[in-house]
Amino acid sequence: MQLFETKITVTSDDIDNLNHVNNVRYVQWVEDVAKSHWFTKAPNSITDHYLWIMLSHHITYKKPAFLQDEITLKTYVPNSEGVTCTRVVEILNNDILLAKSETTWCFMDSNRMRPTRITDEVKNIFL
Repeated sequence: MQLFETKITVTSDDIDNLNHVNNVRYVQWVEDVAKSHWFTKAPNSITDHYLWIMLSHHITYKKPAFLQDEITLKTYVPNSEGVTCTRVVEILNNDILLAKSETTWCFMDSNRMRPTRITDEVKNIFL
């Protein structure tokens, strides 16, 4: 299982009326790190013909993040089967878990816009 990691800094656009990161922003970060992982690791020969659609999403919030915090996003794919995979994203501040998500994604043929079986070549991107 390959771990992909990126860092972001909380900006004023991320902050809500309670002066911490808005919960909706965490969901956006989950999508952003998944896309970044895919486009960083998968070759154009695959990304030009396939895409991922989010089917379900569960997120657990543990602690808030605040303006200027440097946040680490860690993601990995613990399993994939058929046309779907599960992706986990951990959102941390100085190794303190702020939120954790588990999302089910569907692998799609981008030309036909239909679900398609995840090939071994695609699975190997995430191992």
